[in-house]
Amino acid sequence: MSNRSFPTEFLLLPFTDIHELQLLHFGLFLGIYLAALLGNGLILTAIACDHHLHTPMYFFLLNLALLDLGTITTTVPKAMANSLWDTRNISYSGCVAQVFFFLFMIGGKYCLLTLMAYDRYVAICKPLHYGTIMASRTCVNMAATAWGSGFLNAMVHTASTFSLLLYQGNALDQFFCEIPQILKLSCSDVYLREVGLVLISLSLASRCFIFILFSYVQIFRAVLRIPSQQGRHKAFSTCLPHLAVVSPFISTIIFACLKPPSISFLSLDLVVTVLYSVVSPAVYPIIYSMRNQEIKGALKKLILLVVIKKE
Repeated sequence: MSNRSFPTEFLLLPFTDIHELQLLHFGLFLGIYLAALLGNGLILTAIACDHHLHTPMYFFLLNLALLDLGTITTTVPKAMANSLWDTRNISYSGCVAQVFFFLFMIGGKYCLLTLMAYDRYVAICKPLHYGTIMASRTCVNMAATAWGSGFLNAMVHTASTFSLLLYQGNALDQFFCEIPQILKLSCSDVYLREVGLVLISLSLASRCFIFILFSYVQIFRAVLRIPSQQGRHKAFSTCLPHLAVVSPFISTIIFACLKPPSISFLSLDLVVTVLYSVVSPAVYPIIYSMRNQEIKGALKKLILLVVIKKE
């Protein structure tokens, strides 16, 4: 390839060079993708159709399901197509779109998880003021802020990244277009601007992380002061699904961004990326449906309604 600033295409990392194993990878990713579509789709339908779930907590959960669908749809279909057709190519415009929408969804999801922690904090620590603080209009504005923050984050980083001069070829060491891999193709003295933007984003993300930790410290202190065991169990049942979602998501992203170079090797980077970009959108609906009785009840009603209509 010629030594130019803007390649016409990029080469993504294949999971294997053996065609039979590529087909196995295609089948595995197809199963995970269908599971994510089904799980998040059921949660979206259940929340939309059951008026008992029209509360702030489930409104945020609906937005989380949309962001999870967007995250996995951005990365997995292209990886499946490359495995099926035994190719590595992605067009320049396709790579730009992947970077933008992935950052959009991941950034929005991180902000939304922070808002969900705040929602649980208000519900448990300030129950008498919950209806006033978490009014419908306030919740809509908060969700819009999360989506808008993700969009702004994606727009800034995408524009900055793809304005760099790329001199080191067009092969990426990842199964989708990711900013750290693209930065490796640019000059060391040019990409400092994008590195600075990444550090600013990490600084803002760390503040959200501290806020989530503070919220849960206050939540656990409040729950442990509840005199009845039934009351403590009910409070924990509304918090544990969110905690089970936010903990692995944030920990894998922190590890991916802050791991020392001495333990940075290709297979580890690949596993960590698959965990937060592919596995998590498929697993989170299972976590919420298994731990939340209201979601389970709404899903049972929905399935029963579909069965009755068929009969």
